[in-house]
Amino acid sequence: MNLDFDIKNNILIVSVNGEIDHHTSEEIRGEIEDKFYRMNAKNLIFDFSKTSFMDSSGIGMIIGRYKYVKNFGGKVCVARVNEKFDRIFKMSGLYKIINGYETIDEAIDGILGVVK
Repeated sequence: MNLDFDIKNNILIVSVNGEIDHHTSEEIRGEIEDKFYRMNAKNLIFDFSKTSFMDSSGIGMIIGRYKYVKNFGGKVCVARVNEKFDRIFKMSGLYKIINGYETIDEAIDGILGVVK
């Protein structure tokens, strides 16, 4: 598992490369919180285009980051979600609290409230 970070408009973009499971979710949580704080981010986008596997601890990690970011008045969303993860997110109810987008640019616009 490897994480790539980018920041645009106070939005931390996290690309998860590899697997999210009970072995990696705690490490991911810590790295995201550290970068979120150090980069002075307000919002968070998860990019799942390079994520190969996710178990229930991944859902828990996403919900935990949602609560963390919400405490700072920010928003969280997911982008570039494959069909399998999309189905899991729908079944878990994740989309009731977090929006999903096709692209990173759409996610940024969604967080910023840009209407096109």
